[in-house]
Parts: sequence; C-alpha cells; structure tokens
Amino acid sequence: MGLFDNIFGGHSANKSLTKAESFAGILLCAVASDGHISDEEASGLVTIIARMKLFENWSGDKFNNMMNRLIGMLKREGLDKFLAKATETLPDELRDTAFANACDLVLADGVVEDEEKDFLDKLQKSLDINGDTALDIVQVMIIKNRG
Repeated sequence: MGLFDNIFGGHSANKSLTKAESFAGILLCAVASDGHISDEEASGLVTIIARMKLFENWSGDKFNNMMNRLIGMLKREGLDKFLAKATETLPDELRDTAFANACDLVLADGVVEDEEKDFLDKLQKSLDINGDTALDIVQVMIIKNRG
C-alpha cells in the first residue's frame, strides 16, 4: 500500500469483491471477452443488472462508481485474473444466474467469436457448473436470442 492510496484510491488487488461486485464483474468480463465493449453490450449489461433484486435499491451514482472500479480492476489485472477474483467471491446461489446472464450477453449479437467461446468455457469451469447444465443454459440463450 502506497503513501497516497488513501487519498487517490489504492490498487485494491487484495480487496475481495462484494456479491454485487462479483456478479457485475462477471458480466463485465462477458462483454469484454472479445477485446472490446460495444454500446449494445454495455446497454445489455445495464439492463440485466437493473432488473435484478440484488441491485434494486442502487442509485445511478452507486452503480457508476462500482462499474468504474470494476473496469479499473479489469484493466489492471486482465480478464483472466479479474474473472478468477469475481467467480471466487460469487455465492453459490448466483452461479447459474451469472452464467446464464453472461451467456445472454455473449450471444445477444448473434456472433460468437473464439474468444467468447473460450470465455464461456472458462466461466463454466470457474463457476463449477455441471457440463449438462451449462449446455442447457447455452441452448436456451441461443433460442432466446434467435431472430
């Protein structure tokens, strides 16, 4: 920890994420998994989060502050390290939900790039989601995003 971290905000590399930050962080990784975040992907992420009970009492400022912090962590740590941190602190009851919503974001544009396939594979393993369950979720999201 540096001398000025309390004033300017330190690199919170060792600080664990809250449940909400973990969930949002996983979705952030999903939209960033192909190397860029489009306006449509960012909008989709915000829409998903806005519908969740986990974020129901959040102000716009609180949400923006969290997302700025998460984006900074993603940039500093890289996708794999940040994803590991987010999945490590996500409670069991939100693992399938996070995977389903991440799939929804990846599949929303109708094109799944190799980096996105790799991301979904890593996410499934990191969240310890059964392969059959993961396939069912992906198939439902394909149907949902068809047309």
